[in-house]
Amino acid sequence: MPRMPETSRVTVFGPHPLLAVTIERRGESDDVHLHPAGQGVWVARMAGELGAHPVLCGFIGGETGKVLQPLIDELPGERRLVPTAAWSGSYVMDRRSGEREPIAFAWSAPPTRHEIDDLFSLTTTSALSSEVLVLCGPVPSESLPVETYGRLVTDARAGDTRTIVDLSPPRLNSALEGEPDIVKVNDWQLAEFLGTGVEGEAQLRAGGEKLIEAGARVAMVTRGGDPALIVTAERTWELTPPRFEEGAPEGSGDSMVGAMAAMLAQGEELEDSLRWGAAAGAANFLRHGLGTGSRKVVEDLLARVELREL
Repeated sequence: MPRMPETSRVTVFGPHPLLAVTIERRGESDDVHLHPAGQGVWVARMAGELGAHPVLCGFIGGETGKVLQPLIDELPGERRLVPTAAWSGSYVMDRRSGEREPIAFAWSAPPTRHEIDDLFSLTTTSALSSEVLVLCGPVPSESLPVETYGRLVTDARAGDTRTIVDLSPPRLNSALEGEPDIVKVNDWQLAEFLGTGVEGEAQLRAGGEKLIEAGARVAMVTRGGDPALIVTAERTWELTPPRFEEGAPEGSGDSMVGAMAAMLAQGEELEDSLRWGAAAGAANFLRHGLGTGSRKVVEDLLARVELREL
């Protein structure tokens, strides 16, 4: 079981929390649900569920922001949200058929320079008093300067804060300049980074080594429910999560990152943190939820995770 120091803070740079409206069938009527959503929200939720103190840093504003604020306040930990002139993003998802069918998306307009400066400052100071900083992408992707990510990693590492990066290029490339501790990408993000397709274990392993050469200390390449590949300068592992046929993959990667951040913040070694991450991703899959899953379920699944050195 993980150790529980007095401080186990995880700062989550999740610049654009979203308002999610989901429609589901309940008997002969419909249920309409409102939830906070987005990569940063899902990472923070799982980190809190597994015992860390998450600090979610992002923007909030407009009419959607007024609805979103009390929903975000129900998350574990604390929030450092910068008010913006632009509205917070939102989407509507129809799940009455049993599948996720998007109806509408309304993303936020880009923040102003002063709003970006405020969020950067709040994130950096929070990261310096945290054990781990997690960097998530903006929505839409072009709404933040690319160099923001490299600066955040560099400043956090200067304060001995460990960093986990879950980004696509070109934000990934910027973050790599700061030499992050862990880079988590899926196979298509890796292909985008390399500028070529990746097929099979050999190409995935070579791609992970390219991430190490570019600045990552640990490269994690995920492939949905298939085993993930973990590459360092000295070792390579295959991480196999529990497999299930019925569930929903959305948010499983974010649950994985949140769990890894929580375990690292609580003093666990890399190998154990990887196992917790795989178990949390599987728990999210079973919940049909986004960044959800109880600690008890994650603990139950932990024994079914395999980490094998190659």
